[in-house]
Amino acid sequence: MERALSLFVPTPIPLFLSPPLEAVRSSWGQNQRDRSSSSMGMGLRGKMQSGSCYLLLATVSLSALAQFVPPYTEDCRRGTYPPSGPTFKGIVPWYKINLDLAPRLRWKQLINDKKVEITEVTQVYAGAFESLDLGEVMLFNIFYEVFTVCTSLVAEDNAGRLYHARNLDFGLFLGWDVKNESWKIPEYLRPLTVNLNFQRNNKTVFKSTNFAGYVGMLTGMRPGTFTLTMNERFSIDGGYIGIIEWILGKRDGIWMSFLTRSVLENATSYTQAKDQLAKTKMLAPAYYILGGNQSGEGCVITRSRTAALDIWELDIKHGIWYVLETNYDHWKDPLFLDNRRIPAMKCMNQTTQANISVETIYDVLTTKPVLNKLTTYTTLMEISEGTFESYLRDCPNPCMPW
Repeated sequence: MERALSLFVPTPIPLFLSPPLEAVRSSWGQNQRDRSSSSMGMGLRGKMQSGSCYLLLATVSLSALAQFVPPYTEDCRRGTYPPSGPTFKGIVPWYKINLDLAPRLRWKQLINDKKVEITEVTQVYAGAFESLDLGEVMLFNIFYEVFTVCTSLVAEDNAGRLYHARNLDFGLFLGWDVKNESWKIPEYLRPLTVNLNFQRNNKTVFKSTNFAGYVGMLTGMRPGTFTLTMNERFSIDGGYIGIIEWILGKRDGIWMSFLTRSVLENATSYTQAKDQLAKTKMLAPAYYILGGNQSGEGCVITRSRTAALDIWELDIKHGIWYVLETNYDHWKDPLFLDNRRIPAMKCMNQTTQANISVETIYDVLTTKPVLNKLTTYTTLMEISEGTFESYLRDCPNPCMPW
């Protein structure tokens, strides 16, 4: 019970919105003593259990309200670009990946530079699921299929320029660092975040913001052709089912982040990329946010494991100048605990199409709770100029945990 409550009420939630942790501990300890007492009747034990459930429900509900209460939400930010201040943790470094080399050679420099950090984060992952009989590198790659929560958008300005940006939020419920008041995994991932320039014959094929040691892709650009990000889609028929099937030998679907990489490396047009992202069978449901190089080329592809359920596209003539995706189907309300969509859309609408730019999009992605304790990096892309910028992020207190 104490562990479950700590997941929903990390330190940033103010005391007036949640029961004091010591009170929770006391209640739980008393509950345990009551359970072990032979003199306690079943009816009283049932009341204690019901009381604990009500306490958890009340705590979760109050935590949900916090995302709408200042300072956990705020007016749309302005003037945050170029990045600086407490929400900016540094510029993401670049590495060149030579696709003409064998795989074990093309990654050598990056892995040598980051081997200490990779070892640290894989040990954290392994500790979370000690019973899994998988190699650490495989485990490191699997986690991105099921623990990624993000905000991605594609927008078109009045001149027809297309912008694509995302906050990568990662590590939900994988451990809370009480001392630093943050999730543990983002702390380990920030030093592993790198920009990769994939080249063949000394020419760039595609670019990506990635984590060292991870071979899939979550964010990328094929210069002059298209931009692409992937968000997790929460679904009953989710990633865990596909992963279990894969472990048991049913391997007719592709890892969703590997599909992202395949499209970035091989698709030669926006149309071809959209077709592959919509039709390829996958291990997990996902959202693919795709931007092209012509007016109107931008969409959110909502995927089940087997097919596209919906393709939501830019429609400038009807006033749809941007599409924005978090982790919930755009035609449904987001989970009441996690409503980043409405604050992000509010800021986009206040910005207006006439003023949309790399600078103002960074403002949107810096506004709480779009920026939150899980946010690891922000990437900004603009296809016509070839802009590809990534920045490490932080959300100092007070800040929503997700």
